[in-house]
Amino acid sequence: MLTIGIDPGASGAIVMLEDDMPIEWMGMPVYKVGSATRVNASELAYFLDQGKYVQHVYIEQVGAMPGQGVSSMFNFGHSCGTVMGVVGALGYAHTMVTPQKWKKAAGLIGTDKEAARARAIQLWPEWRALDTKGKGQALADAALIARYGK
Repeated sequence: MLTIGIDPGASGAIVMLEDDMPIEWMGMPVYKVGSATRVNASELAYFLDQGKYVQHVYIEQVGAMPGQGVSSMFNFGHSCGTVMGVVGALGYAHTMVTPQKWKKAAGLIGTDKEAARARAIQLWPEWRALDTKGKGQALADAALIARYGK
């Protein structure tokens, strides 16, 4: 049985955990439309629907951040909506979880953004995909979101 964690932004990631171990992962699949970055819904659906039993999907519940411009907020909302639509269309049970909740469960309240990657490296030291700072950060967030549900 798989538990999936999704960091839904265009620079986010998807991680599948089986028995608390990452078994499949990918950066958020995207494509460009002019200057906008969009989530590739068909590639996301293909990745999520691998014929394995998905127990639950946990998606980070995000909102507007101070200082974000209107177009970046629209793009971010578009990404989140696409992720929600794909998960819903696949019929997966899902829960929206705030950053405060999953970070508290991971012991990350009051820490910087890099702390999530450090915690993931502690939990899964053999997982080499965490070694790269940018992509590793997104994977760490998604994995810790999935682990929140365990």
